[in-house]
Amino acid sequence: MISSYVRLIICCGLFAISSVCYGQNETASPADASHRAVTVLRFEGAMGPAVSEYLVQEIIAANQLPALERPPLLMIIMDTPGGLVSSLREINQTILASTIPIACLVAPAGARAMSAGTYLLYACHIAAMAPATTLGAATPVQMGMPQSPTKPDDNSESQSNDGSAMERKILNDSIAYIRSLAQLRGRNQAWAELAVKDAATLTAEEALDLQVIDLIAKDAPSLLAKLNGWPLTQQGQTLALNLDQATLVEHQRDWRNKFIATITDPNIAYILMLIGIYGLLLEFYSPGIGIAGVTGGISLLVALYAFQLLPINYAGLGLIILGIVLLIAESMVPSFGIFGLGGALAFALGSIFLLDTDNEFTISLPLIAAVTVTVTLFSFWVLSTLWRNRHQRPVSGDEAILGAQAHVITGFEVEGFVLLDGETWAAICDTPTRDSQKVQVIARNHLTLTIKALSNTDPMTKASTEANIELKKKENTDGKPSL
Repeated sequence: MISSYVRLIICCGLFAISSVCYGQNETASPADASHRAVTVLRFEGAMGPAVSEYLVQEIIAANQLPALERPPLLMIIMDTPGGLVSSLREINQTILASTIPIACLVAPAGARAMSAGTYLLYACHIAAMAPATTLGAATPVQMGMPQSPTKPDDNSESQSNDGSAMERKILNDSIAYIRSLAQLRGRNQAWAELAVKDAATLTAEEALDLQVIDLIAKDAPSLLAKLNGWPLTQQGQTLALNLDQATLVEHQRDWRNKFIATITDPNIAYILMLIGIYGLLLEFYSPGIGIAGVTGGISLLVALYAFQLLPINYAGLGLIILGIVLLIAESMVPSFGIFGLGGALAFALGSIFLLDTDNEFTISLPLIAAVTVTVTLFSFWVLSTLWRNRHQRPVSGDEAILGAQAHVITGFEVEGFVLLDGETWAAICDTPTRDSQKVQVIARNHLTLTIKALSNTDPMTKASTEANIELKKKENTDGKPSL
């Protein structure tokens, strides 16, 4: 009995000890996580919806792992000219909410962190740059046509103030945003404001001297070695990163993210939209086996999916549609080029205004010019050709026979035979006819034509007709079928 109690006490003690040890492991700090892998996230190019989805999903997934499986550090390696404000805000919100430290490295040599990249660098827990890299020029850029100069008058100052009110709001909001990031990470606030207000830029060495970044490292392994023992304030506690045995594991972008990155390129989305519109138009005007319609439908849906991820300007989309409608109207209704010129102008302006973004996410002007010229010429050629084909004289049935001209094979009083398009037909006429006379078909009753006499043909046509008639006469004489 006593031995049973002893065994029970020993088991309870072992269970308590294991629970304590397990709890200590669950609350292990980043300093005790040297055996785990450091996740590396890498992107190049403009910061758009695909980059935002990639970074946000990877950061959230890492933070949702059990404590023992979480990486001690996340490393973002970038080379970007900037990007969309919406994508930047989404990424930075995820970084600021992360319980895992995030280090951002501008690499390789020659890379840059311009515009939105500067904000991202300021948001990360640790900011690093490779030698011969740059950052800055974080002034928000707004799309739109330049304002025309106005004559100086009493109201010029008020007009200028009213016109730039929105620009000042956006600028001040951007300054406040980057200053808040600088305050949170303890970095240079004065230069951050200059980067937004005056589009200031710095090299890696200058950024380190001005305390804009924390250190310089040429690549990811070098940064990992320098961060070993790095003091880091996390949740009000200062800890030292222990990365002695940590390894780097790069998480590549999957095929879906790469596909989204491709179709959200403004130039690709723009071309897909045009393929979709003209594919459906061709299918509508010339119904066939459906290749144009299926291709156009798929392309248009993919383009619309891409545009809903981008900040599309609906006025620009409306101008593009109006331009296409006017080009179609020019092909159908003669307007001495008014519809055509108006359509080309509306199409070009709509293409320029289609995306309301900064310079990293606009449609290339040479592409717009080339597509506008091509679309205009293509519209005139294809639609006018289809329109002419719809109004061509039928080549079969009563529509092709009635009103057609034939020639009498052998003259007759009431009934006889005529030659129509190389075929011999029985015919009746209310007036006498003579050999090779030109007649016109006015009715058909089964295989018998009702005709009326016309004037004789010119000599060359008459000679050719007489030769055909002689051949038909010979065929009839030899007993061969004439039809």
